[in-house]
Amino acid sequence: MKEEVPVLEYSDVTMESRGTMVPVRLKLSDQGITFRNVKTGKVESLGATDLEVVNWQRLAGGYGLRIFTEAGNLYRFGGFKESEQSKLEKFFKNTYSKTMTEKEFSVKGWNYGAAKFEGAVLSFDVSSMPSFEVPLNNVSGCTTGKNEVTLEFHQHDDAAINLMEMRFHIPTSELAGDDPVESFQQRVMSKASVITATGDALAIFREVQCLTPRGRYDIKIYPTFIQLHGKTFDFKIPVTTVLRLFLLPHPDQRQHFFVVSLDPPIKQGQTRYPYLILLFSGDDTDYVELPLEEEELQEKYEGRLEKEITGAQFEVISKIFKGICNRKIVTPGNFTGHSGSPGISCSYKAAAGYLYPLERGLIYVHKPPVHIRFDEISSVNFARSGSTTRSFDFEVEIKNGGVNTFSSIEKGEYNRLFDYVNQKKLRIKNRGKMFVEMGGGRNDDFDDSDADEPDPYMRRVREEAKERDQDDEDSSEDEDFVPNEGGSDVAEEYDSFAGDSSDSGGDSEDEGSGEEKKKKKEKKERTKTKTKTVSEKPRKRKPKKEKDSNKPKRPQSAYFIWLNENREQIKKENPGISITEISKVAGQKWKTIENKKEWEVKAAKAKEEYEKAMKEYKASLKGQPSSSPAKKSSKKAAAVTVSPSKAGSGSGFKSKEFIDESSSSEDSDDKPLKKKAKKEPKKEPKKEESGGEKEEEEEEKVRLVML
Repeated sequence: MKEEVPVLEYSDVTMESRGTMVPVRLKLSDQGITFRNVKTGKVESLGATDLEVVNWQRLAGGYGLRIFTEAGNLYRFGGFKESEQSKLEKFFKNTYSKTMTEKEFSVKGWNYGAAKFEGAVLSFDVSSMPSFEVPLNNVSGCTTGKNEVTLEFHQHDDAAINLMEMRFHIPTSELAGDDPVESFQQRVMSKASVITATGDALAIFREVQCLTPRGRYDIKIYPTFIQLHGKTFDFKIPVTTVLRLFLLPHPDQRQHFFVVSLDPPIKQGQTRYPYLILLFSGDDTDYVELPLEEEELQEKYEGRLEKEITGAQFEVISKIFKGICNRKIVTPGNFTGHSGSPGISCSYKAAAGYLYPLERGLIYVHKPPVHIRFDEISSVNFARSGSTTRSFDFEVEIKNGGVNTFSSIEKGEYNRLFDYVNQKKLRIKNRGKMFVEMGGGRNDDFDDSDADEPDPYMRRVREEAKERDQDDEDSSEDEDFVPNEGGSDVAEEYDSFAGDSSDSGGDSEDEGSGEEKKKKKEKKERTKTKTKTVSEKPRKRKPKKEKDSNKPKRPQSAYFIWLNENREQIKKENPGISITEISKVAGQKWKTIENKKEWEVKAAKAKEEYEKAMKEYKASLKGQPSSSPAKKSSKKAAAVTVSPSKAGSGSGFKSKEFIDESSSSEDSDDKPLKKKAKKEPKKEPKKEESGGEKEEEEEEKVRLVML
C-alpha cells in the first residue's frame, strides 16, 4: 500500500514581491508548490522538478524559506516560526529528495565586496558570504558611468518605502580585455525586466476606443509586452502583469467590453489604472495573420494561437491576448437579467454602469471598474431605495471591512439576483428581517413590504408626536385665564392655583357643572406636576464643614508608600524633572516591579492602625453633645416664616399684617397687592416699642416675598 504524502498549508505567510512582503497562501504537496496572492488572487506554481536549491534563512522579523529554481529565479517566503524548520526539512527530503540547508549571511555591514551572478540573482558577497541578494527581475533599468553602474528598480504601490536605485563602483582593471563596467551592465540587462521593442509586432489594432485610460489608442502586441500608443500618452504593459481577461456583452447587445486586469497597474502621473477597458462594436470585423511559422507557434504558445485569425474584432483581439498572456477569458455564466442581458443596470458611487454576476465573482464596469471575488465577500445585503422609486440597492460587504453599494437596481432584477446569490451560497445579511420568506426566500410584493417591517425610527417619531399633542391639549385652551382679574404678576406666572379667584367674580360663564370643575382641577394638577417654581431669592451658600483635627487620616496605598520612599531617587535619576513628570515616571516604574509584597505589607499594617484609631475616635465622639439638631430646627423655622403663600393672587386675599378696620370696605376694588404693600404701612399706628422690632421684621419678610 502506497504511503500517503502529507500536504503542508500555510495561510498566514508572506512572499517577496518587488521589494515588499505581500500576504500569500502557500501549499506544499507532492505535485509541487502553489502560492496564491491574497489581495489579487493570482495563483502561481512551481513543479517538483523545477526546484534546484532550498534554504532556510533569517529574514527581518522571523524566519523564511528560500527557493532557487532550475530557471534561475529566486522565491522567498517569510512569516515562518522557528519550530517549522524541522517539519519543512523532513517534508523536502521525503517528498522532493531535496536537502534543506541553512543559509548564512554576512552581517559585517561592509560596503565593499564581490558581485556574483547566479541565474537571475545578483549576490553581493563579503568575506565569501552573501551580504544581500538582488533579484534581477525587479530591475527596470541599468545605466553606466566612468567607473559606476546604476540599477533602477520597479516600484511597488503598496510598499511604504521603496528602493529607487542602487549604485556600484567598479574599479578599472589593469589587465587588457573586456571593460568590467560594460560587462556588468550586460549581465544585469540580460535578466532584468526591461521592456525593449525587438522585432516586429505580432498584431496591430488601429484607433481602438479605450474607456480607461480614456481615448483612442493604437494597440501593438509584442511577444513580451503590449504597447498602447495614443495622441497624448504611451503605455507599455508587460505580459507578465496581465492578471485576468474579461469579455462582457453590453446590455444593448450591439457592443462588447474587453477588460484587462493588471497587477501592478499602469500609471500616468499620480493616476493608477488597474484595469484596461476596451469597447468594441459588434459589427466590426478584422483579419490578422501572425508573422510566425506554425512550428514556432506550436513551440512557443503550445497551440493557443493560430496563424490566421478572423472574425469580429472583439473576438480576434481576445484570442490573441489569451494566447500571448496565457490567461483564460472570463465571460458571464448562466445569469440572465430581467431584460434578457447578463448585465444589470445600476449605479456605483456617482456614475451609472453595469454589474455582471460571474461564475466566481462580480464585476462592475466601467467608472470606476470593480472586481469582487467570492472568497473576498463576507456577506451581501438587499436594501430598499424607497417604495416610490421601485428600486433597491445591492450591498456587498468585503472581509477587510469595506462595503460596495450598487444602487438604483430595477425591482424586476431582484428575484433573479436573489436566486443567483442563493445558488452561489453567499451569506445574505438581512434574511428573515427585510423580506417575507416565500418562494425560496423571495418576496413578490417587494414594493409593499414597507408596511410589514417594524421601523424603530418611525415608532420613536410617533411617540414624540403623541407627547407633543398631549402638551398642546394642556396649553391650547387657557380657560383659567381672566385678563381683567387683578393680582400679583409673580403669582400669575408661577402659581398653579392663581385662577381660583375667578369663582368669586360673579361671571355666568364660570358657573358650570360639577364635571367641568373636575376637568379643570385635573388640568391644574397636571400643570402643577409639569411646572417648576423658580425661587427669586438669592441662594445662600452652604457653610463648609469644619475639619476635625483629631480625626485620623486615611492610610496610604502600597504605591504611595513606595513613591515616598523612592521620590528622591527618581529626582536624582531625572534632574530638572517636574512634579507631574515624577508621577508619570513613578507609575511606569511601579508597573515594572514584579515583587510588591514589601509595600503591600506596609499598606496592610497602616490600614489596621487606621481602623483601630477610627474606633477610638468614634468612641470619644459619643460622650460629646452634638449641635446639629439645634441647627436643623432653626433652619426649619426660618423656612416656615419665609415661604410664600400659595394663594398669592385673588380679589379678596390680603396678608394679615395689612388688614385694617377702616380699610376693610375699601379693599373690594381688586387692586394689585404690590401697591397695597407700599401704602398700607404708612396708615398703621405705631406699635409698642417692645413688639415693634418683631413686627417690622415680619413686614419686611412679607414685602420681599410679594415682590
